[in-house]
Amino acid sequence: MKEFIFKPFGEMTEADYQTVGFKSGLEIHQQLLTDKKLFCRCPAGIYSDNYDAEILRHMRPTLSELGVYDGTALMEFKTKKEIIYRINRNTVCTYEMDDTPPFLINEDALDIALGIGMLYNCKLVDELHIARKQYLDGSIPTGFQRTAIYAVDGWIPYKDRKVKIVQMSIEEDSCREVADYNHNRIYLTDRLGMPLIETVTGPDMRTPQEVAEVGWICAKLVRSTHKVRRGIGAARQDVNVSVEGGTRVEIKGVPKIGMIPLLTHNEAMRQWNLLRLREELKRRGITPETFKAKDFDITSLIKKPHYIPLKNAVESKLKIRCVVLKGFKDLLRWQTQTDTYFSKEISDRVRVIACLTTIPNIIHSDSRTDTITSSDWLKVKKHVEATDNDTLIIVWANDDDIQTAVNEIIIRSKEATIGIPSETRQALSDGTNGFERILPGADRMYPDTDLPPKKIAEDRIDKIKSGLPEQFWKRKAWYKELKIPPDTIDELSISKYAELFKKAVSEWKINPVTAAVILVQYPKRLSKSSYVIDSINEEMMLSILKAYADGKLTYDFILTAMKISTELGMFVEEIIPEPISENDLEKEILFAEQQMAKLKFIKDKNAGSIIMGILMNKLRGRISAKDIAQKLNLPQRSLKNAK
Repeated sequence: MKEFIFKPFGEMTEADYQTVGFKSGLEIHQQLLTDKKLFCRCPAGIYSDNYDAEILRHMRPTLSELGVYDGTALMEFKTKKEIIYRINRNTVCTYEMDDTPPFLINEDALDIALGIGMLYNCKLVDELHIARKQYLDGSIPTGFQRTAIYAVDGWIPYKDRKVKIVQMSIEEDSCREVADYNHNRIYLTDRLGMPLIETVTGPDMRTPQEVAEVGWICAKLVRSTHKVRRGIGAARQDVNVSVEGGTRVEIKGVPKIGMIPLLTHNEAMRQWNLLRLREELKRRGITPETFKAKDFDITSLIKKPHYIPLKNAVESKLKIRCVVLKGFKDLLRWQTQTDTYFSKEISDRVRVIACLTTIPNIIHSDSRTDTITSSDWLKVKKHVEATDNDTLIIVWANDDDIQTAVNEIIIRSKEATIGIPSETRQALSDGTNGFERILPGADRMYPDTDLPPKKIAEDRIDKIKSGLPEQFWKRKAWYKELKIPPDTIDELSISKYAELFKKAVSEWKINPVTAAVILVQYPKRLSKSSYVIDSINEEMMLSILKAYADGKLTYDFILTAMKISTELGMFVEEIIPEPISENDLEKEILFAEQQMAKLKFIKDKNAGSIIMGILMNKLRGRISAKDIAQKLNLPQRSLKNAK
């Protein structure tokens, strides 16, 4: 193994990540903007914490057709969880509760998915086959998710290369988790069954920053269709990470792309440090074959502890056990992630599988913090016949959970001799991650016999293709050629006004900079006032730009026209002021100059600008600022008439 010590996040270089063999890929889940759910006719997108009933279920493993149990199923069974579903009759029917067969797939959702697959340059399947994917954490009451691969072998441009899109699936969303404590897990079912797509990239990203940048490309691409949901939870990223000598580890449910760089850095650090830990154990002669651990009941030894968690355990008459890890001295303080140590790997397993959710749930002899007294440690050490080279882990729980906790401590400690366990990790807000569950097996998907295959006709694909937006990176390249303001390029490329911009510039010959400012920056200005920008729509903006292109509306009055249109809910030409006549304009200029003369400002070097301001405030919308400026021509104009 290469000699390398991970640096803090801000100090790692691209060369450092290359040294450790960093690789990462994304699995992006994006909800689709449909009225109905995917396999029933319940409304989609209606969220509420209110519920009319609760349903209690227990998950239990069953043998596969090959006569084996799935590792994730066994893990969930060990937790003895009670799964509670909160039901709102307005958002859920008997299908979601597995009491009714599925309806045929939502055609609107499928159209949106197929279109996005084309934008990803994927090859579409000609026949859709619905499969069942096991979901054993209880987040789907059936224990499986209905899903179908509809596109494969695509790509998106990134830097000087292409990132592979391995496959895309259309599937139903899971429940929203409300709480997970002790042996109870509670879900809200309003999100259950909503249509979403899963986009799987290749492991093509070589630094944490690249993972986030590719994530943004994917996010912008789907948003450019304006047929996906926005907001918290509408898009969630699973990030796969590995390093040289390691294995793929999945970080589930990353809610924000901005979290990805630190999360993937910490996971790469964790894997690298676990491999280093394995080598240290080998150096000590500890391998999977030589690993030794014993556990002892020490309830009677710990009588009056001052450490509050143990004191509470004694008062609650919980069992207290000690696990001896032979030769592990100081290794529970082995760093894994930023400010995180191997002891947390063990604590996480105990928390998730033994359901000891009150933290701390273990203490250990490698700790530098004050837990039990030195005399108590010596007493325990003597009782369990430990040597100075051993580590002691103390855990406490009721009769039902104590053995599960002890077993998990031993299992996770032995896994350290192997390296990196295959598991799914949970993204934490501080940029680190914690254990969530054992990684599901490769055979978690199987055919769904409730739904027939579905042909994807060529004429359907052609119709969807005709309504697709241009890929946003092509738009950006064109915008740069047009030299529109840099701060408008990104937003305009995925804006609902992108096609209108193209029409305004190509057909109506509006200046590109002017069109970009009107379509991107003007709505932002309105949003800072009391105007409701949601009432601005494409039809309204089209009418305003067309009136400007036809010379009916002056540039200076466009923002005012937008304000009035938001109040009316539409644009009507009656809001355009009547143009001023040449004769009336001359009178207004003369009057302004006379006022300036009275105030003795007429010879001021800024007199022209001041008069311009006076006239614009009075005549805005009736004449363009350009025409007034040409008309004034103050430096050459005779001032005799102004006196």
